[in-house]
Amino acid sequence: SLARLWAYKKPEELKALVNVIIEATVGYLEDQANAGADALMLFESWASELSPDLFQTLVITPTQKLIGMLRDRGVTQPLICFPRGAGVMLPKYVNDTMPDGVGLDTMSEPKFVDQSIDRQICLQGHLDPLSLLSGGEQMQIGIQTILQSYKHRAHIFNLGHGVIPQTPIAHVEETVRKVREFDREF
Repeated sequence: SLARLWAYKKPEELKALVNVIIEATVGYLEDQANAGADALMLFESWASELSPDLFQTLVITPTQKLIGMLRDRGVTQPLICFPRGAGVMLPKYVNDTMPDGVGLDTMSEPKFVDQSIDRQICLQGHLDPLSLLSGGEQMQIGIQTILQSYKHRAHIFNLGHGVIPQTPIAHVEETVRKVREFDREF
């Protein structure tokens, strides 16, 4: 894409732009914290498009700086970071940035995540929104797989990325019921 090409051709210009984005994002998150938010979330929705070196430059390094600036400003709310599509870069991302929680996308493999992410880090995610849309046995399998995979660690059940507008409310209600039933067991 043109943005990635620009990243390779004009790294200093890109760094300057990223710094402006970091400043704006820190201000925005600080405002949310000051307004009473219990937790903050940082989305990086294009992480999957990056090579490992650009992932470091455009995702890990800016996230480190952003978290440091938030903490320096006295923001203490938990921060959940969602590097969508991080794949095998996820452990490095978590180890290098140390968020309080990490959002997982639909491509996240539960066994890999559980084994490679420090147990101090809360996980959030990652039922496939299409599974929720379709309902039925595959949705049940997806729900149980996620719940069983993370039963011995902090986990916030969620979708891997956004609810599809056509999703039947009954499927959402069934999912919530299954998660609550599972939580009562533990």
